[in-house]
Amino acid sequence: MTLPAQRVTLVTLGVADLARARRFYEDLGWKPHEAHDEVAFYQLNGIALGLFGMEDLAKDQGRAGVALGVGGMTLAQNFPSEAEVDAAFDVALSAGAKPLKRPEKVFWGGYSGYYADPDGHVWEVACNPFWPLAEDGSLTLPEPTTDD
Repeated sequence: MTLPAQRVTLVTLGVADLARARRFYEDLGWKPHEAHDEVAFYQLNGIALGLFGMEDLAKDQGRAGVALGVGGMTLAQNFPSEAEVDAAFDVALSAGAKPLKRPEKVFWGGYSGYYADPDGHVWEVACNPFWPLAEDGSLTLPEPTTDD
């Protein structure tokens, strides 16, 4: 038996108000690939993001009536420069995000900040000088260095 590949193909966020959530992500400049009354999908680099009403998501998971939580994980966007991190943070705030931590130099040698979308989903925007990005913005982790 072959085990599943190490990958994530879809991240689905539960949202309180799908129309408000769609406006927020579209104000970030994201274009929906497919949208219906109960769900919207955005094509990202090699992965898709789904927005799904909280109650409908709980029901779809087989947990009808359960109050789903948010904020226990972080989604992240990496950028090639600190200026692009600042710009992405400012665009998110203008779209309605709540600032959690303004971008700043951080202990691990990079630059990052955090905001929450209108449903409380936490996003990090960062520049990591140790993780170069491809031209399309995708990330492939570099091989670890060894100290001999």
